[in-house]
Amino acid sequence: MEIFISLPAQTLELFDDSGLLLRRYAVSTARNGAGELSGSHCTPRGRHLIRARIGAGCAPNTVFVRRRPTGELWTPELAAQAPGRDWILARILWLSGCEPGRNRLGSIDTMRRYIYLHGCPDDAPMGVPGSIGCVRMRNRDIIELFDRVPLYTPVEIAEYRVVGGDWPALRAGARVVRERVFIGEKGIAPALEWDEFDSDPLCRHVVAVDAAGNAIGTGRLLADEAAGRGKDRSGGSGRMGRIAVLPAWRGQGVGGSLLRRLLEQASQAGMRQVRLHARADAQAFYRRFGFVAEGEPFMETGSPHVLMRRGL
Repeated sequence: MEIFISLPAQTLELFDDSGLLLRRYAVSTARNGAGELSGSHCTPRGRHLIRARIGAGCAPNTVFVRRRPTGELWTPELAAQAPGRDWILARILWLSGCEPGRNRLGSIDTMRRYIYLHGCPDDAPMGVPGSIGCVRMRNRDIIELFDRVPLYTPVEIAEYRVVGGDWPALRAGARVVRERVFIGEKGIAPALEWDEFDSDPLCRHVVAVDAAGNAIGTGRLLADEAAGRGKDRSGGSGRMGRIAVLPAWRGQGVGGSLLRRLLEQASQAGMRQVRLHARADAQAFYRRFGFVAEGEPFMETGSPHVLMRRGL
């Protein structure tokens, strides 16, 4: 299991161990935005894990103070008696940072800041920032999530989101990233980079964008039928490719988020399997998402690659 929280999208996504999406929830993070400093009332970024699970078996509207049930159940009448109170309800998943110097130890320690995933009143808005640092969820959603995830489940909180669509919708962002990475860095000829498959109706694209809306990563999923390798266009299998992340965003989970969204699109299209050409030195990354290497390495774009495949 792995949890990904997008601050720009105000969503929490739960993935299985192979990267397939299990659930997507609307959430509400800090109204003060992203930040790690104690007292900032901001939501911390980076890699975390669930350090404690609190509230198993409690009623959905159970009120917690300092992680202990008060004996109260939230009602509109109770809320009217304490206007402005930051209600923590139902369940608590207490987060601990995994990156010393960023979200762990000292004045930036997520756990010492008491940052939780927790339930909140039914009338609290979701999908927009509104908390004082924690990640708010609907009571029914936090209870469902609580029952699914064990201790030490990884949680990534990021200042980017991943969108999917066709070439007309995502062309501008995808071109920025691919021109920078494939043409600029890797020296691939433009005539090879831009092909007729980008605009095929069965070709699906994903683009990661930062909080300002700038493209920072991209990838595509090409149905075999789109490339003329099948008699029908049902999308039974496909090939992932053109996966790239801008240098400033590498090592921050963007590549994994792109791959997970491509897997989601493949599943939604009814594909039974997908494959890709992985750089030989990147096989471990793709194995995390269930891909298995086949055959011997081969040269592609000037470097060793290997065919990798997984079922859906």
